[in-house]
Amino acid sequence: MTARVVVADDQAVVREGIVMLLGLLPGIEVVGSAKDGEEAVAQVAEHAPDVVLMDLRMPRCDGVEATRRIRGEFPGTQVVVLTTFADDDSLFAALRAGARGYLTKDAGGDEIVRAVQAVLSGEAGLSPTVQRRLLEQVTEGPLGTVGGGEPEPPDGMTPREAEVLALIAEGMSNADIARALHISQATVKSHINNLFAKAGLRDRAQAVRYAYMRGLVRPPGRTFT
Repeated sequence: MTARVVVADDQAVVREGIVMLLGLLPGIEVVGSAKDGEEAVAQVAEHAPDVVLMDLRMPRCDGVEATRRIRGEFPGTQVVVLTTFADDDSLFAALRAGARGYLTKDAGGDEIVRAVQAVLSGEAGLSPTVQRRLLEQVTEGPLGTVGGGEPEPPDGMTPREAEVLALIAEGMSNADIARALHISQATVKSHINNLFAKAGLRDRAQAVRYAYMRGLVRPPGRTFT
């Protein structure tokens, strides 16, 4: 069976290179490409592909949000993430959004074909690096814990999202948070969008109240035992 694929990546050279590579691989037909998450969702609506190869860091609508929308609106289309990033925040956010595969961009053509075939067979298409990380999570305890000694972040947040929320509650701006965590403001905004969605928050005022109620930060002048 030939898998019909859409490629989503914001870098034109990378996107065109992936499309060219896929055109040489057996069992794959590229039916569309997109430069951001919004276009990826539109391409799925137009072409009804079997699989989307999804980058994560894209403008307008990032890969996590695009994956969530595609899996919600077009459940017949699977998503395999193809990204430069293999950190926990990126990995677990993508899997929670509904991605069934996760590869880094150093994957070869054979590995991409195997991942596409795996998700179409109802299995997970994960790179060896990602499989090892998932195994480590199982053996170490819940994400963000050491041997299960600390509670898991609330409402399915990643540890980084909980950290961003705590910094919001301390009055930091997006620029302040980016400097403190050594990440871009775009990444901060992505974390905020994700944690707002998970916790059902509308604005920063609600976020501050939520952070104090969930014990992510300590009220001034109060000691905890």
